[in-house]
Amino acid sequence: MDVSQEQVSMTRHPNLLQHLNKRKATDMPVPYQQTFRLDIEKTLRALYVVGTVLKVNLNRSAPPTSKYFSVQCSPRVQYRITPPPLESGTLPTSLNGNTMLLITMDTASEVGNDSKLSVMYYGEKTEVLGKAVVHLTAVEISLDVDADRDGQVERNNPNKGSWMWGPNGHGAILLVNCDSEHTYGKRRDSDICEMSDLKDMSPMVLRTSGPAKLPEGYKLTMHISQGDAESVRVFRTRSTAENLLYKSFVKDYPLVLGSEDLSKEVPYLGGNAEMNFYVEGLRFPDKDFEGLISISLSLLEPSSPGFPETPIFTDRVVFRVAPWIMTPNTLNPVEVFVCSTSDNYQFLKGMRRLVENSGYKLKVCHEYMNRGDRWMQVSSEIQLLGPDFGYVTRTAYNVEVSSLDSFGNLEVSPPVIVNGKIYPLGRIIIGVAFPTATKGRNMTKVVQDFLWAQKVQEPIALFSDWLLVGHVDEFMTFVPAPDKKGFRLLLASPDAGYKLFRGLQNDGHGQAKMFDGLEEEEITVDEILSDDKLRAENNYVQSCIDWNRDVLKRELGLDDDDIIDLPILFHVMEENRAVAYYPDMVNMIVLGKNLGIPKPFGPKVDGRCALEAEMTSLMEGLGLCCTYIDDFASYHKLLGEVHCGSNVRREPFSFKWWNLEM
Repeated sequence: MDVSQEQVSMTRHPNLLQHLNKRKATDMPVPYQQTFRLDIEKTLRALYVVGTVLKVNLNRSAPPTSKYFSVQCSPRVQYRITPPPLESGTLPTSLNGNTMLLITMDTASEVGNDSKLSVMYYGEKTEVLGKAVVHLTAVEISLDVDADRDGQVERNNPNKGSWMWGPNGHGAILLVNCDSEHTYGKRRDSDICEMSDLKDMSPMVLRTSGPAKLPEGYKLTMHISQGDAESVRVFRTRSTAENLLYKSFVKDYPLVLGSEDLSKEVPYLGGNAEMNFYVEGLRFPDKDFEGLISISLSLLEPSSPGFPETPIFTDRVVFRVAPWIMTPNTLNPVEVFVCSTSDNYQFLKGMRRLVENSGYKLKVCHEYMNRGDRWMQVSSEIQLLGPDFGYVTRTAYNVEVSSLDSFGNLEVSPPVIVNGKIYPLGRIIIGVAFPTATKGRNMTKVVQDFLWAQKVQEPIALFSDWLLVGHVDEFMTFVPAPDKKGFRLLLASPDAGYKLFRGLQNDGHGQAKMFDGLEEEEITVDEILSDDKLRAENNYVQSCIDWNRDVLKRELGLDDDDIIDLPILFHVMEENRAVAYYPDMVNMIVLGKNLGIPKPFGPKVDGRCALEAEMTSLMEGLGLCCTYIDDFASYHKLLGEVHCGSNVRREPFSFKWWNLEM
């Protein structure tokens, strides 16, 4: 026995063993520990992963009458005995039933089996009963992601296997690849066909260091769970050897993991090497999917002939899929979308003028694309599929879908603070039936579940079933403001409408006519004010809007000064559901400080529409400019307005969603 060598090993203070001693005091992560068995009957060869601990129960491999043991090891091998021996400095060491040997190495091997450790067992201190020998090859293996969210894939971040919200949080982020890199023959991306595909994916790097190849029978496998299989795919760059076999771009990035491959062997490159992987999210968080995805890399060792390999080390990384996020009217526009139909020339003319004067891009979806569907806000986003423009769908099986499932019934507030709670991305707003209704229409449950599952824009449910179409954008919107909370809530208000008409009557304009110049039956201010049925209908509508007003004040932390009432009347149709009596000015498009508002065709005073004058006055106080767009025949008569017939792509929030405190 080389006592001097053994003494040197026991007095060495390697980094990992110091880490084990200090872990409780500093609350550091626990190193990966692998149970390892010695064998006195044959020499073993083992593959050790740097940063882990081989944990040996010395009693398990000891001959039956063993009372003492001693340890020898190569200079690159470190060990520690636990519990520490009572006879400090005495050799050999007493053996008991729970004596553990913890083995570590600090650096990777350049060649295989370059290190050695042996354990000698004794009956009495001079009686040798057996000797266990193991030859060690050390490798470094790390599956890495951008766990600190700085845009760089750092080496072996201690937080890569978990995910935490907040400005001091950690964890990698994964995008859902729902766009198309194809300009023609549009379809969602299914393979990596362009370099731009890679930008939709999150990088992941396999870093290895060690001999040129693994010992015979050892291999690396990457794997995901069955539960994550429908939510993620993993691609990789191909190795140099594979480059000689394939020429196509698709083969440059072979699929590693997906719904049909939960586990696959990945190459070990040897030396100091890196292999790049690209992780693709396939679905947003939902009721049955929290959004967390784990990807594991395991090192497998060979078993006895006829038996499968067994894992000896697993590294794991965790991603959170980025949520589906809505952008409010207060964010700057980038591009405006409208549809062209055979009868909306006047509408398009007004929209072109508004968008060009505002300095933004306008994209018109022509009839061959929109198939006669003019409702860009509601259902036409799929027409726009292309690079960096995707969509998400939800299917309601065996459930009746109503007009409340269209996306004029889906809005979002600007950022708000409510009773001290910050909503930096605002709150989603949807319309549903009144809580006590038994036969009302609701937004389909699968859509509601999806919205709530995003977490970052906690939804608010308003009562919109009182409307014939049933969309929240028929009675509310938000516009930017230079003061207070940075925005105003605009609400349709029959009371404000009647107040304006009574003022006109009192000023001697009772004979001024609505709908002047249209192919529509004209009606005077006096006739509107004398219509008791219309007044009763609007009293009911005002009650419905007031209920929503109270909900919005409570859920968005608003005061009455944060709300502006717009003079809009309604007419109640079948099943006591209402439609706008004249073009609904609250159903507008907001482009920075420029508003595209449905032209109301109100009573004229001194040649100017009184409704436009009132609206302009209210908005000018906020520094906003009003443009009135004629949508009467092509949208209003079809129960929609400017907002229903347009859509806006806006700049994203500067606030990073992962910094939310949850």
